[in-house]
Formats: sequence, structure tokens, C-alpha cells
Amino acid sequence: MEQKKSERRWLAAYVKMHHEKKVRDRLTDIGIESFLPLQTEVRQWSDRKKTVERVLISMMIFVKVDREEQLRVLQLPAVLRYMVLRGEHGPTEIPDKQMERFRFMLDYSDSTISFNTTDLQPGEQVLVIKGALKGLTGELINVDGKSSIAIRIERLGCATVEMSAGMVERIG
Repeated sequence: MEQKKSERRWLAAYVKMHHEKKVRDRLTDIGIESFLPLQTEVRQWSDRKKTVERVLISMMIFVKVDREEQLRVLQLPAVLRYMVLRGEHGPTEIPDKQMERFRFMLDYSDSTISFNTTDLQPGEQVLVIKGALKGLTGELINVDGKSSIAIRIERLGCATVEMSAGMVERIG
């Protein structure tokens, strides 16, 4: 299936360590849509507290690009390469729906989100019916004996957020 040149798709780009925010800012400057998963958290030092933005997936940024922009991204000095799965020749495309759910989770979650690259076993499909993430669909899983909802990003991993089982209902 040949892709039209103008079609944009989500790709995951690997960047140099601690260059994620610089790459995001540079992409914005040149007009390329990107998404850097960040989470705000309060860090406690002995003498003070400080609110910091933590990069959720280190050394990675998501870009929504067409073929021409895909090459422009690679020209940035801090960008190393695109994620390519074993046995494939081109960069791995991340479905729009998965990126939308991941971004929704990051934007509206009151709890800390963790990202896990180990493949979780499929659980029950659920819909969040209460709270800040109402409307989000995902899988109900157990992590360390606590209920969490997972948003799977195919072949990359899962974003999870702790959630009481009473806030979700089974789909189907």
C-alpha cells in the first residue's frame, strides 16, 4: 500500500540523552508537529520543593510527518533515528487512535503515569466512567496489586495510571 506524499503519520524518533525538550522546541520552530510526553511533578530537596517537568519516555519524541518532513527531522543534530521494528524496513507508524488516547491520558490524569516497555498480558477492555479521565478506553490491569488502566502503544509499550476499579466499567 503506497502512501501519498502529503499524508502525515505518527513516528517515534530516538534523540540524544537529555535533548528531548530541545528537539521539541526546534521542531516547533521549523513547523513540524511533535509530541513529547511530559509529566509535571514536585521534587523535594532538603531545603526546598520544586515543580519540574519529567520526560515520560527518555530519548524519544513523537512526530507527525509526511515523507518530506520525515527527512527534515533526521537532519536535526540531536535526532538519532526513527524506531524501526525488527524485520521491517521503514519507520514504525503509530496509529492515530493510540496517540490520541495516550495524549488524553497525559493531559487529564491527576495521578502519576508510568511507561512500561514490557508487553503486558491483555486484560479486560474498560471505559473510565468517573473522574478526570472519563471517556478514556483501555485495559484494566493489576500492577503490584493495584488496579491501573493501560493504554497500549503497539510494539512500543504501555502507559499506565493507577485507578480504582470503581471508576471503570467493562466494555462489551
